[in-house]
Amino acid sequence: MRLPSLITFFLQAAAFGTLMALLLLLLFPQLKNQPFEHWWRNQQVGISSFSYAANRAGPAVVNIYTRSFQHDKQAPQLSATSLGSGVIMSKKGYVLTNYHVIADADQVIVALQDGRILNGEVIGFDVPTDLAVLKITAEQLPVIPQDNELAPQVGDIVLAIGNPYNVGQTITQGIISATGRAGLSSMGPDSNGRQDLLQTDAAINAGNSGGALINVYGEIVGINTASFQSLAHQESYGINFAIPYALADRIMQELISHGRVIRGYLGISGADIPPMMAQLLKMGKRTGLFVEGLNEQGPAAKAGIKKEDVLLKINDQPILNTRHAMDKVAETHPGDVINITLLRDGKLLTLPITVEEDNRFQRLR
Repeated sequence: MRLPSLITFFLQAAAFGTLMALLLLLLFPQLKNQPFEHWWRNQQVGISSFSYAANRAGPAVVNIYTRSFQHDKQAPQLSATSLGSGVIMSKKGYVLTNYHVIADADQVIVALQDGRILNGEVIGFDVPTDLAVLKITAEQLPVIPQDNELAPQVGDIVLAIGNPYNVGQTITQGIISATGRAGLSSMGPDSNGRQDLLQTDAAINAGNSGGALINVYGEIVGINTASFQSLAHQESYGINFAIPYALADRIMQELISHGRVIRGYLGISGADIPPMMAQLLKMGKRTGLFVEGLNEQGPAAKAGIKKEDVLLKINDQPILNTRHAMDKVAETHPGDVINITLLRDGKLLTLPITVEEDNRFQRLR
């Protein structure tokens, strides 16, 4: 075979190999997240080990210790107050954790899995979502794998990584049991509602708060935040909650940019309308929000909204349910005017409301 023909042959083989690789990635996007051998074995026998995910995500999950001043008659002293976990989200050293982990701290200490001990600077926190952002300064920081297109679904296998009871980094396994357990914003005119939580049966214990919930590729799915307790003296198992990655990332970006989260606020609390009530109200197939509570000093009351009104539309967009309405309001920039279409005593009304900033939770630690 002559040299030009040999070169042509190799070029054709390389092009064919590249084309096949691209085709495989298109057909099986999971390949970009794991070695081919690992993927092929999973296709044949199912997932038999989560070590790949643990090795990818584990180094980026840190232990967080806090200390606060205890004042006595002699001299103030620093003493340990709480422990938790956190997740390194960027090479710049931004760490996500729960607000309740650092709420009363005068000093925050971040311990990496490679043995480094660093001081954590509190960049900002958000009480309604129970999220806080810390900043650490170090070289070659491990960063949790992230996928902005991730859409968690009920039944997905997940792993919870954290430092329960300070025994050291621990990984537990479960599934996503439910999504969207609450809305983006507070559900009452003056309440502190939790937001859009993922429910999982992966064990989340004291010290896991602020750690990572990941998928089988090691990508972050959420920030572990709480376990469900039904009664003071009764433990519940398999009902735990995490803040979805998409929401946590958005809150983090706002805290980094503004030091706080800017939300729109109307000052109402509402409930979804059951079919029987919809018939009594002669709503037909329309959906909406039934106004149960009203902050008399809030923008909705100032604009003329009353209790027992049924809100149908925001800026001509139908309200699907209470959560949808609260989300739309929370995402509205304070100072903007929105038009609310409502049903009152069988009559349709449209009222303009100037949205205010929800600053009920903006306070110093």
